[in-house]
Amino acid sequence: MSDFLFGIHPVREALGGGRRRPLELFLLRDARSPRLEEVRLAAEQAGVPVRLRDKRDLDHLAGLPHHQGVVLRVEPFPYAPLDEILARWRSSGRPALLLLLDGITDPHNFGAILRSADAAGCQGVIVPRDRSCPVTAVVEKAAAGALAYLPICQVTNLSRTLEELKSAGLWIYGLAGEAAAEPLYATSLAGDLALVVGSEGGGLRPGVRRHCDHLLAIPMLGGVASLNASVAAALALFEVARQRNVAPP
Repeated sequence: MSDFLFGIHPVREALGGGRRRPLELFLLRDARSPRLEEVRLAAEQAGVPVRLRDKRDLDHLAGLPHHQGVVLRVEPFPYAPLDEILARWRSSGRPALLLLLDGITDPHNFGAILRSADAAGCQGVIVPRDRSCPVTAVVEKAAAGALAYLPICQVTNLSRTLEELKSAGLWIYGLAGEAAAEPLYATSLAGDLALVVGSEGGGLRPGVRRHCDHLLAIPMLGGVASLNASVAAALALFEVARQRNVAPP
């Protein structure tokens, strides 16, 4: 089996040594673009065969017409085991910051969250195998190269994984909207922790919520009751980063 990536930036990242081994590059026939020429040269340097195709063929491979004239066939995405993510944290010399996603099904949201997670210094992202968006070409394009650096783990049972993380010494913080939750900006987030973000519509599932040590709420000052999942995740992740990078008085 293999997958297809599309778009200049995701393909260039993959050719430069991403997590998936590139197998075959398809370029738009008769295209005259310096960016496509750079991609072609990168493929040749990496020993990846280059095929010229009509736009209709590229549309079919990518599954949509917005591929910028480049499609790359790659090996399936290699999900990381939980032990690898924990080892990455322990060897980093930094406090743990792991992200768990409970039911994120929109690929654009998923990709945007991964981009924020990498930028905020997250050591790994954990998702359930069911009721969750897998890593697809759309996700990789939205992640804008973050998947070359950020390990993703698929687990069968998210609640059981939360208990494993607790046993490893992490505190579990779930993003929630109810009034009883602790205000995000008034909570100390400097220690080893895992952040749990719920689905776009339903938030955290009750079974997952029960395994959180603390629930966090983002202050909402306007008339809107909730935020997009990727926006909420970014705010929480960068609040952790901010607290850990504030100089002592």
